[in-house]
Amino acid sequence: MKDLDFMASIKDWADQFPWLEMATSLSILICVAVLANFIAKQVVVRGIRALLKKMPFINNDIASQYSVIQLISNVVPAVVILNGIKTVPYLSTGSVTFIQMLAQSFIFITIARAISEFLNIFHVVYQSKPSSKNKPIKGYLQLIKLIVSIICGLLILATFLKKDIFTLLAGFGAMAAVLMLVFQNTILSLVASVQISSYDMVRIGDWIEMPTLNANGDVIDMSLHTITVQNFDKTLTTIPTNKLVTDSFKNWRGMREVGCRRILRSVIVDQNTIGFLAKPKLQELEKYLPEDQRISQDPAQFDTTNPYRLTNYGLFRKYVVAYLKNHPNIAHNQTTIVRHAQPTAEGLPLELYCYAATTVWVDYENIQCEIIEHLIAMSNKFDLKIYQSASADDIRHAVQQAGLQNQHDYV
Repeated sequence: MKDLDFMASIKDWADQFPWLEMATSLSILICVAVLANFIAKQVVVRGIRALLKKMPFINNDIASQYSVIQLISNVVPAVVILNGIKTVPYLSTGSVTFIQMLAQSFIFITIARAISEFLNIFHVVYQSKPSSKNKPIKGYLQLIKLIVSIICGLLILATFLKKDIFTLLAGFGAMAAVLMLVFQNTILSLVASVQISSYDMVRIGDWIEMPTLNANGDVIDMSLHTITVQNFDKTLTTIPTNKLVTDSFKNWRGMREVGCRRILRSVIVDQNTIGFLAKPKLQELEKYLPEDQRISQDPAQFDTTNPYRLTNYGLFRKYVVAYLKNHPNIAHNQTTIVRHAQPTAEGLPLELYCYAATTVWVDYENIQCEIIEHLIAMSNKFDLKIYQSASADDIRHAVQQAGLQNQHDYV
């Protein structure tokens, strides 16, 4: 009986200080929320993680880097406050409503973050598959994240305005034109991403060339709004996704898939050194040709061919064809052409059109250099000279020779 009287006296005393009872109740509510948060994270989350680690199809590295469960556990204290704030005495209705709105908003944001984290995990798992390079989905996942964020924002707005979300959406219908203007780039980028993925126009790792935007390198990232290209000088070029649909660009993927790369080079021959071949000179030069292409050993064929129609330039061209067809680093299943281009003021260009049997940049350049160096060296064997502009040394040497000749004539 005395205990009941004591408790009643404490209650009567506490009624004189309502703020104290309110503060005590709030403290108890906060302690319960902290305890619930501790149990959720230290007991439930750890238990679920330990269970997931035992599953063979779960990647532990990904599970440790991304934690959807950890984010979802943040909802627990918010739920405790959302439901417990109503039990706090002497707290005004407006304050209770505002705190509940904050708790609901926190829950919406936490769920949106958890969905975003789940999409990140899905993207990492998808990227670990070889087929992901051909079909990037980063743009689609970013679109889903954007939609989730918009829904989350609408739910928070509806909570504070005390409106139904569908009523809120109906009100936004009048703002459709404004929204279309705001999200114009997003809509264009989404359509472009669908087209790029559907037609397989670009993949991560492709070498693309887009001179209008100074892009020339490998694609290292594809997102909803932008595509990042690492140029060969190690700079980065960011290309709007819709630009790949509206503008033209060159994709070198076909070269890599075929496994060979085109060589299109030319050497300019001095036209003054081109001349007909007599039979002795022809026999001397034909040793550089395959036996089945020699004509001087067959008198009948030689007479028919007429030595005055065969030039050192033509024989050199035959030699270059044979050289390329027997070169170990030339793709012989592709087109090989050696021709002369339109004569110019510098001379007669001898143009090589063939394919190197590699796509490795260094090897490709070495093959080109080897071929051109060999042809320049061999041109002297055919009494041909490769054209180059006269340098100061050439002019000085010519003047000296002219001076010596004049002195000799004078003497």
